[in-house]
Amino acid sequence: MYKHFFQLKQDPFGIVPDPQFFYPTEWHNEAAAGLLYGIHARKGLMILSGEVGTGKSLILRCLLRSLDSERIAYAHVVHSRMSTQELLHFALESLGLRSPPTSKAELLLRLNWFLTRRHLQGLTTVFIIDEAQHLSVDTLEEIRLLTNLEAPKTKLLQIVLAGQPELDLKLDTFELRQLKQRIAMYFQLRPMSEQQTASYILSRLKTAGGNSDGLFSPEASQRVFFFSQGVPRLINVLCENALVCCYAHGHRRVTSAMVDEIAADLRLKAFGANEGSSPLAAGLAPEKTDSFARNPTTEVNRESSLSGA
Repeated sequence: MYKHFFQLKQDPFGIVPDPQFFYPTEWHNEAAAGLLYGIHARKGLMILSGEVGTGKSLILRCLLRSLDSERIAYAHVVHSRMSTQELLHFALESLGLRSPPTSKAELLLRLNWFLTRRHLQGLTTVFIIDEAQHLSVDTLEEIRLLTNLEAPKTKLLQIVLAGQPELDLKLDTFELRQLKQRIAMYFQLRPMSEQQTASYILSRLKTAGGNSDGLFSPEASQRVFFFSQGVPRLINVLCENALVCCYAHGHRRVTSAMVDEIAADLRLKAFGANEGSSPLAAGLAPEKTDSFARNPTTEVNRESSLSGA
């Protein structure tokens, strides 16, 4: 809708994970490179952890795009509320085994046969589970047993579990202490800093084919960070709506007052380390723009329906 107005070739702030817009923070680079290494080195069980909206699904999509499809087969589970038997059935179907057996014992035998055959051919098999925090303790324990599928010197199945901090809490429980000891590699994504947030906004605008210089004022980028606390998904939501607002009013530049208005409409408030603080106390007073000016202290204190999304 606003692409022509801002001379953009594509939407810069879509919330669907798109590897084209990957922004290389220290944490994201480490996770992307580390997971790829772990798969090639056949390390076994790997964990990718991060708060809501920090980019776990994007990392997984980048990872899958980097895999050599000729040598690496994978099953990617994006809906983790399944039983162990359902997970195994889904994995075998995804790996190309049509009409796999239905009993758990037969599924495990078929999986072991499949993995062994691929190993003898010098091929790798990967099982990736997103939203792994939803897996039950029993299912996670069954996943531990899958790590027992081994050749004399290597793991037959590479497993990546990606989840929110609730996954870390489960892994810390007494019941899953054996699974925790099987973790070969662990990566954690963190929100971006204020400087990274501003750079992230410019990077996405540039990738979208537009002239990023000056489209977001420095104060607007500060406000985006204030309300998002560096969480990429929230940055995207705020910036997308800010561009729509800017376009609707015929303006060529996003101001801090526009961001405040968008945050109020989305019922966003600052959270995390700055929760409860006011924009003025943080030194981020909005620019004077009469058509968008609101009381920032009042708006910031509204409850957020997105901060837990």
